[in-house]
Order: sequence, then C-alpha cells, then structure tokens
Amino acid sequence: MPSTSTPPSTTARYSTTAIVLHWLLGLSLMALLGVGLYMTGLPFSPQRLKLYNWHKWAGVAILALSLARLLWRLMHRPPALPHAVAVRMPGWQKALHHGTHHLLYVLFFAVPLTGWAYSSAAGFPIVFLGVLPLPDFVAADKALAEAIKPWHAYSAHALANLAALHIAAALKHHAIGRDGLLARMWPAGKRTAH
Repeated sequence: MPSTSTPPSTTARYSTTAIVLHWLLGLSLMALLGVGLYMTGLPFSPQRLKLYNWHKWAGVAILALSLARLLWRLMHRPPALPHAVAVRMPGWQKALHHGTHHLLYVLFFAVPLTGWAYSSAAGFPIVFLGVLPLPDFVAADKALAEAIKPWHAYSAHALANLAALHIAAALKHHAIGRDGLLARMWPAGKRTAH
C-alpha cells in the first residue's frame, strides 16, 4: 500500500520578506566593511572625511535594518531544517549552526552601536544624510573614544569572520551535502509564509 505522507525531500523556504532582509543586510554589511577597511588606510583628506560620513550614515541605516530583521524574526518562526540536514547533522553542528546565527544578530547591533559611541565620544556627532542630527550615544570624552575605537574594529572583524564562516557553511551544504539548506534562503523559488 503506497504511503500518503509528504516526502521529506520538500524544503520549506523563508518568506519573501525574510529573504529580502537577509540579502539586503548581508550585501550592505559586506559593502560597508569594504569601505571601512579602505577609508582607514587613506591619508587625511576631504575624500576620507566624506567616506567617514557615508560610513556613519550607512551604519545607522544598517542598525535600522538589523532592528527590522530582528523584529521580523521574532514574529515569524523560521522553517525547519531540511529533513536531510536534520537527520545527518551531528548535535555539535546544530549547536554551532544556531550559535552562529545568534552571534551574528548580536554583532549586527554591536558593530554600528560601537561606531556610534566612538563617533559621539570623539566629539563628531552623526548627522544622518547631512540633514538629520542624531543624539549623541555617549558624552564627548577623548579617553573614552580611544577606549571604544578598537572595539568597533574588533566587532567588525568578528562580524566579517563569522559571515565568512556562515557563507562557507552554506556553500558546503549546497555543493557537497546537496541537502537543500541554501535553497531555503535563495532569492528564486516558491515562497512560504515563514
């Protein structure tokens, strides 16, 4: 007698909103990290000052985007892992999978907030897009600015490394495991309501 159950090969996907937020945030972060590395190597000049302002504006936009993504995630349960992954993945890999995602969310906020705190402590207020002054995150204090500055760099490098690990794991699942994990977040395909 044939089984009437759904075959485990079907993969539940993230919603269109979750996919758009994922890729928009991911690509924005990569671009901002690239600009950050480039601008810090420039000599003092109008070009460097302009890039610093753009970098700060983009950081504020990424902070808002991260908040939107977190709120969406809290209100919408992600789809379950594909059957092939859930069955074969050892417990330590599942823990690493979830831990990496949680740490990415922490860094989505830590990187722009330490940048904002550094800018405020250094006495350089952020005027978003040159028209909207934002409140100082902390009071101006040169010693505090010097203490915060490396933490912005440390958290940005940690985010870059963790994102690289995330990408490598997704590609490994796609190219080697062929288990449908990447298909859940790929922009093309049938959407679900998750």
